[in-house]
Amino acid sequence: MQAVFFDMDGLLVDTETVWLEIEAEVMGRLGGTLTPDHQVHLLGGSMELAVGYMLSVSGSGESAATVGQWMVSGMVERLAGGVRVMPGASELLDALRDEGVPVGLVTSSLREIADAVLKGVGRDRFDIVVTADDVERTKPDPEPYLTAARQLGVQPVRCVVLEDSPNGVAAATAAGCAVVAVPSLLPVERAAGRLVVSSLEEVTVGRLRALLPGA
Repeated sequence: MQAVFFDMDGLLVDTETVWLEIEAEVMGRLGGTLTPDHQVHLLGGSMELAVGYMLSVSGSGESAATVGQWMVSGMVERLAGGVRVMPGASELLDALRDEGVPVGLVTSSLREIADAVLKGVGRDRFDIVVTADDVERTKPDPEPYLTAARQLGVQPVRCVVLEDSPNGVAAATAAGCAVVAVPSLLPVERAAGRLVVSSLEEVTVGRLRALLPGA
């Protein structure tokens, strides 16, 4: 196992509900209403896609730049009050560090939002951080995970990804990584090379290694 990559929202920290609150507020400002069907389209996607989707659904003539700023400022303001690390995440990070396994954070969120989260989690717990600002295509495209592997100089097939959303799982799978899914708001199907659990508390370094080819 050459590296382990953590998703951020909903996997490392409990921010998916905060995102939904912010998206609902922004939809209201646009004259629309956020429904459960809309949430399916927004979960695990990029800011650009989320803003475009909300503008399309609401029919608002507001600029994408303005809506994006509403989203970012809303999230940063909420995150300034602290973040809740998901159960088992800190323990797994510590175990990986103890065994000398490189760890990366790979998120579809913008750098400004990731920085706000890392103030509470600890930037020094990650060897690299890849955000939406670092790639041309975000999840479900494999580019974020391929970028992370390239930065660490490792082979994707020897890496394990921890994700919570179908978009993130699709990105990791397409990159050739093994996957541990901890579904948050949407279900994730079981598949070869994929472990589906209810919490990171169920995950050990040994279980991660067991997912790799030849284990």
